[in-house]
Amino acid sequence: MLDFLIGFDRSAFQFLNGMHTSWMDPVMFAGTRPVTWIPLYLLLLIMVVRRFGWKSVWVILCLAAAIAVSDQLSNLVKEWVARPRPTQDPDMHGVHTVRGYLGGMYGFYSAHASTSMAIAVFLLRLPGRPLRRLIFLLGLYVLIMSYTRIYLGVHYPGDILAGWIAGCLTGWAGAIACGRILQMKTRERK
Repeated sequence: MLDFLIGFDRSAFQFLNGMHTSWMDPVMFAGTRPVTWIPLYLLLLIMVVRRFGWKSVWVILCLAAAIAVSDQLSNLVKEWVARPRPTQDPDMHGVHTVRGYLGGMYGFYSAHASTSMAIAVFLLRLPGRPLRRLIFLLGLYVLIMSYTRIYLGVHYPGDILAGWIAGCLTGWAGAIACGRILQMKTRERK
C-alpha cells in the first residue's frame, strides 16, 4: 500500500510539475515568496485591528505563535522523516526547476503549505468568525502558495497535503488559544 501511495505521489508530481511554461516561471517563483503576499498580510492586519481593537495585539501574537509552531514542526518532521525533495531525489528525472532553486535536502512536509493553511484556518476560526467573508481569498492564497512548491519542483503533492493537515491543526489550536486569551483579557478589563 505504501509503495502504491509513493508511486501515485510521484506520478501526480510529474504531471503537475510538467505543466510549466516559460512565462509562468517568474510568476510561480514570485508566488512562493512571502514578501509577494505583503499586500494580503496588510489587508488581514487592518481587518483584525478593525474587528478586535486593543485586543488585536493578542490576536497577532497568537497568530505569530501558530505560524512559528507550524514552521518549526515542519522542520522537525523533515529531519525525522528524511524524504528527499523531488529536486534532491536521484530517482526523479526531468524535474522542472526555476532559477536553479532546489530547496533543502528534505521535503516532507511543506512548511509553505503548512504555514499558509495555519494562517487561513486561524483567521477563519477566530471568535465571532470576523473574517469569514475572506474565505475565498484565503483559500486562493493557500492554493497558490502550495502549488508553487510543486511547480518549482521542491515538493510532492503528498508533502502539500500533509502540510495542509498540519497547518489546519496548528491554525485551529492557535485560534482556540486566542479565543481563551481574548475572553480572559475581556474579563480583566471589566
